[in-house]
Amino acid sequence: MRTYSLTVLLWSCMFHVIHMMPSHKRTNKHSYSERITGLSENDGKTLHRTKRGWMWNQFFLLEEYTGPDTQYVGKLHTDQDKGDGNLKYILTGDGAGSLFIIDENTGDIHAAKKLDREEKSLYVLRAKAIDRKTGRQVEPESEFIIKIHDINDNEPKFTKDMYTASIPEMSGVGTSVIQVTATDADDANYGNSAKVVYSILQGQPYFSVDPETGIIKTALPDMSRENREQYQVVIQAKDMGGQMGGLSGTTTVNITLTDVNNNPPRFPQSTYQFSSPESAPPGTPLGRIKANDPDVGENAEIEYNISNGDGSDMFDIVTDKDTQEGIITVKKHLDFENKMLYTLRVEATNTHPDPRFLQLGPFKDTAFVKISVEDIDEPPVFSRPWYLIEVDEDAKEGNIIGQVVAQDPDITKNAIKYSVDRHTDLDRIFNIYSGNGSLFISKPLDREETPWHNITVIATEINNPKQSSQIPVFIRILDINDHAPEFAKYYETFVCENAKAGQLIQTVSAVDKDEPPRGHKFFFELVPEFAVHPNFSIVDNKDNTAGIMTRRNGYSRNKMSTYLLPIIIFDNDYPIQSSTGTLTIRVCACDSRGNMQSCSAEALLLPAGLSTGALVAILLCIIILLLVVLFTALKRQRKKEPLIISKDDVRDNIVTYNDEGGGEEDTQAFDIGTLRNPEAREESKMRRDVIPETIFQIRRTAPLWENIDVQDFIHRRLKENDLDPAAPPYDSLATYAYEGNDSIANSLSSLESLTTEGNQDYDYLSDWGPRFKKLADMYGGEDSD
Repeated sequence: MRTYSLTVLLWSCMFHVIHMMPSHKRTNKHSYSERITGLSENDGKTLHRTKRGWMWNQFFLLEEYTGPDTQYVGKLHTDQDKGDGNLKYILTGDGAGSLFIIDENTGDIHAAKKLDREEKSLYVLRAKAIDRKTGRQVEPESEFIIKIHDINDNEPKFTKDMYTASIPEMSGVGTSVIQVTATDADDANYGNSAKVVYSILQGQPYFSVDPETGIIKTALPDMSRENREQYQVVIQAKDMGGQMGGLSGTTTVNITLTDVNNNPPRFPQSTYQFSSPESAPPGTPLGRIKANDPDVGENAEIEYNISNGDGSDMFDIVTDKDTQEGIITVKKHLDFENKMLYTLRVEATNTHPDPRFLQLGPFKDTAFVKISVEDIDEPPVFSRPWYLIEVDEDAKEGNIIGQVVAQDPDITKNAIKYSVDRHTDLDRIFNIYSGNGSLFISKPLDREETPWHNITVIATEINNPKQSSQIPVFIRILDINDHAPEFAKYYETFVCENAKAGQLIQTVSAVDKDEPPRGHKFFFELVPEFAVHPNFSIVDNKDNTAGIMTRRNGYSRNKMSTYLLPIIIFDNDYPIQSSTGTLTIRVCACDSRGNMQSCSAEALLLPAGLSTGALVAILLCIIILLLVVLFTALKRQRKKEPLIISKDDVRDNIVTYNDEGGGEEDTQAFDIGTLRNPEAREESKMRRDVIPETIFQIRRTAPLWENIDVQDFIHRRLKENDLDPAAPPYDSLATYAYEGNDSIANSLSSLESLTTEGNQDYDYLSDWGPRFKKLADMYGGEDSD
């Protein structure tokens, strides 16, 4: 069977293809050789065309073609094509029908669009030749490649539009800063379109760039951040190896110099001046100083200290961490009169020095600070912080007991006056001479009442009363022996009737309000009148106590129930004080062991055989009987009895006058005129000692002087007494049985008749009516026996 081959011809760039393809690949199935037989000049034979044994299977096409016509790629042809249009060429694969168009009759291939190698650099296509009539392939399908040939149509591009870098200041030449990178989309394997070269457009002479690697390096030595901190470097990347006509791109690199501690602190001035009032308390800030350091961060941290000077113990300096300033403060109290000017030597030192730059010099600086002390008007100052004065309690009024001294600390030395703060001496016991501060007594002292006096003395400047100071003065009152000793307590002493001679019946002790420095020492003895007492004796125990002893056997309550024993108590201080205390000793009945049973004399009247239990029973019976009698009496007292049984029965209230009476001195007489005295007025008073329901309801009547009924008058008076709170109890009866003062009735007595001369005429008695008939008969008639 005869085999045909399909040949693809590239007519447009044959020379270039042949030049680029020195060797040919032989196909396994479809390649064949064309042998061309020529007619030899010698034999005159006809030339024959012979099949070739190779074919093209890779073609090249320029990208970015901008011609007016479509770009011709190549031609497909087979030996089976007779030129009669019976064959049809078909192209399949990448871009067939869209990018690459084939003429199905002639097999010519054209690029329908402009191609970009950066988008796709290689296209794989397959070609077929089909018989139009039968639809069969006349040749097996053949595959070939169209490779887009690159042109320099892309500029280099950096990976970043802007770079940021930093490097320590003072770095050496050639120190790497940063590397920049640019890429080119063109084909790096074809020509120099993608070969990039770096160059620096801006940033010289400080920095340089390696043309091949893009590494930026320092170009100057010892670049100082303090001189310039920020740099902007522009780097260019150019393809075609940097030759003319190449494309380029640029980027910006911002480079910052970081700080190192290469600058020591420096004071802007060598001397500073400050002032402080002498009254400034410790810790008061006086001013600030600052050493300048161009470094930043911890490289600029400074520590201040006072290295020398005459005021290093009076002042201090501390560092403000926020502002790096040194604050001068007061360390101790200042005194203008003592020293008016101080000089300090202040040193500022970096806290984080860099060893690499120590050769530049010491990283510290010094300055002098002068501080002047300002004088102020200070209050007086006492010579002591407090005073203690001791004075005897018998000191006389007006005696000087001590002195306080104060002076003005200022240079002016103003005069001082003294006074006592009366809030601390309300009783005004002490006083002071205002001119010299001498304290004296104004009232008597009593140690036993107040042993200590704490007063306050005030010193004031005369020219400036606002300047004053106070001082406490403690006054101790010293004891003198001005109190006599006395019994420590009241002693209830008894002696048994059956006591024996020499028996101790009581131990007594003494107390003394005084406090002698060597302690108390008391002596006891009987008064001289009883130096030898027949019944008792006293024994001094030499320990501030004494014992009372019996001097005979047996004592009798019947003869003497109580003994009085006067005892003298002495002390041993000067002057010796003594007092006499009387000890009362009762005689009591005791049992055999000396326990007291009874001391009353009435007990002697009881039967001898009566026991104590019997006596208690008798006493209880008596008490119960008394309670019963008392209860009965109270019950009778509470029983309500009307003061007047009958309204008409006034016999207990009216005295019947049957006789003349005893004359003017007779206080038992009753004068009816008194009951009708117009001066009498009734008052309504409520009795407070009567139960409310027992009080009679009083009815208002006419005034007493308008009622001539004596019986009714008496009833009214009784009611008034019942209502009078000052009247006797309600069950008592008020008796109106006296004549009263200034009676308007004349006396009927004849006591004074003897003093008149001659006989008196009593005939007028007959005119007084029947009530006085008896008197008229007695005096008006003739004398009778």
